[in-house]
Amino acid sequence: MQERVRALNDAPVNSQAKYVLYWSRLNRRVDSNHALLHAVERANELGLPVLCHESLSCADKHASDRLHQFILEGVPEQARRLERLGVGYCFLLRRRNSEPEDVLDRLAQEAGCVVSDDYPASVAAESNAAAASGIKVRHEAVDSSCIVPMRLLQKREYAAYTIRPKIRRLLPQYLQPCPVPRVAERWRQPLPEWHTRVTEDAIPALLAGCEIDHSVAPSIGYTGGRRAAEKLLAHFLDENLRRYARERNEPAAHATSNLSPYLHCGQISSLEIALAVRRHAEQNQLIADEYLEELIVRRELAFNYALHVASPACLANLPDWANETLRKHAQDRREPAYGYEQFATAQTHDELWNACQREMLLRGKIHGYYRMYWGKKIIEWSRTCQDALETMLRIHDRYALDGRDPNTYANILWCFGLHDRPWPSRRIFGSVRYMSYDGMRRKTGVDDYIQEIAQLERTRRDPFRIG
Repeated sequence: MQERVRALNDAPVNSQAKYVLYWSRLNRRVDSNHALLHAVERANELGLPVLCHESLSCADKHASDRLHQFILEGVPEQARRLERLGVGYCFLLRRRNSEPEDVLDRLAQEAGCVVSDDYPASVAAESNAAAASGIKVRHEAVDSSCIVPMRLLQKREYAAYTIRPKIRRLLPQYLQPCPVPRVAERWRQPLPEWHTRVTEDAIPALLAGCEIDHSVAPSIGYTGGRRAAEKLLAHFLDENLRRYARERNEPAAHATSNLSPYLHCGQISSLEIALAVRRHAEQNQLIADEYLEELIVRRELAFNYALHVASPACLANLPDWANETLRKHAQDRREPAYGYEQFATAQTHDELWNACQREMLLRGKIHGYYRMYWGKKIIEWSRTCQDALETMLRIHDRYALDGRDPNTYANILWCFGLHDRPWPSRRIFGSVRYMSYDGMRRKTGVDDYIQEIAQLERTRRDPFRIG
């Protein structure tokens, strides 16, 4: 457990405390949460209860009905499970920019120590760093995002083939169930007056009262929350795992798990997914190697990348060969060339690309294989590679339920050559891998996919929605 824990300051434990504070930033779950487990263990040592604090703020420039609703949908179940465990739960919905931002500081003043989620990207990394200097009691961050603790790999890995043997060597030790926290001192104190009680029926009114982007509608494909994640995982195991290796790159087949929004928002962990997949495969004599490769090796390669670079959304992090070949072809003519608004509103000449972007607008996620094509074409049709990168990031930041995630950054930069190898040279891309419309038609059911997205747009109902 200690290899997952990182001290963010050298302050002492507060001996006059009322509780241990778990500041839940990215891991919004009770099950398989090493950070919550560590907070409970700390509290048991001190003879204190645990208070879990979670907040959702309108101050985030990407805050929208889509992102807010997905997170709010998980709050009622989180509250129920924490109560059963014996942990206090205070949720703050900051609806106006004029509302005070000092809640964490006030809570920390009465805490024995503060435990938060360790994470190498997005607002969690920034806020952990900012809060560390202001919190006057012991503050520790715990990695509960990766199966193999990400800081055990102390240097940047440059491809799946370099990280794979290291992950596999450590996996038997860490691919083990996370112990269920055992609370010695149950929470019996009143909650702060600013606590926001969230019920399923109240979510529309709560959204309407927030100063956020109301033009980005909630996803028509995904319901947020722990229960929805569990239903989706059960569906994947029962219906899709046996055909995943064969049909994973066929978007119209719907053979993937679609769990990335829940992983990103911390409503389920890669550890419990991997354990469930391994158990189901053993019981049903299935081979799950391809799925576990994506879930563990590829995902943890992305976390390794985000951990070991200063800014994960930067072309400077590409391998030397990729930067060199893209610079060499920087002046190649782009025709057609589109701007951000044309991309964002799916107004290109390519019906498949437009369908991919419409899926992003409607569901908040694009199938992984078609997202590769989506990204490659943005490079081909943008004035510069920097323009292309900014377009992909802006679209994900605003519309994707799994955006601003190590996987997002790694997958976007993959389009420019990250974690890949040189290919035969061609216009614009140089030696960076190219993907074509004709290739998509040969390999996948393009027409079925385009028809599916058109029906989504007409009906605003997703027949593949689970939960």
